Amino acid sequence: MNAEAAASMAIELGGDTAVFDVTDSVAFDTEVDKAVERHGRLDIVINNAGIAPPPDSSRVEQMMLNQMARMEDRIDDLVPPDSTVDLSDADWDRMIRVHLHGTFYGTRAALRHMTPARSGAVVNVSSVLGLRPMSGAAHYAAAKAGIIAFTKSVGQEVAPFGVRVNAVCPGWIDTPLLAPMDPIMIAGIKMSIPRGRLGRAEELAELVRFLAGPESSYCNGDIFAASGGFA
Repeated sequence: MNAEAAASMAIELGGDTAVFDVTDSVAFDTEVDKAVERHGRLDIVINNAGIAPPPDSSRVEQMMLNQMARMEDRIDDLVPPDSTVDLSDADWDRMIRVHLHGTFYGTRAALRHMTPARSGAVVNVSSVLGLRPMSGAAHYAAAKAGIIAFTKSVGQEVAPFGVRVNAVCPGWIDTPLLAPMDPIMIAGIKMSIPRGRLGRAEELAELVRFLAGPESSYCNGDIFAASGGFA
């Protein structure tokens, strides 16, 4: 999503950059195959591409009003948010394709090299909303829950062949993905997190590094939450 930043990181690490759409299975296969041709092997694939529903200030405001009505036991005053009713086919399809299809394409491309080599690690990035769905983003929750089931199934399949497929379920992490979110919504989210704050990308990276490394040699099809207690 940020080719310039990716290129900068590749230079820092002495690596390469490939820019493509993860919903394009042919492009995914091609770039993975190119990486293997250049380097001779494939050790790690992290499926981390993701998008978030666009912010809707009016819906957030109505959600807050509904919450106040609930606290005052005024259930009859609740106004339906219609998040699912208003969800378009295009938005549903895009969310599922980026998260679930992209994870499938990336994992499949990886296994074509890892399984014959009987070595490798795939880390899929799901979400705590796949474990504990919330109202208002049914397509996001469905996609992330799908990644969890997919990871469990594939992890069991390839375990006898030396390949590890696991998933992490981040909670609310302080990244640019949350930047468009209403400050009131962010405040409400923090109140729901027992740790009392958003997570840091570096904290999640440590968990991903663990799953990509030899320390997690006994993990297959396992799901790891990092949510500050939210999950």
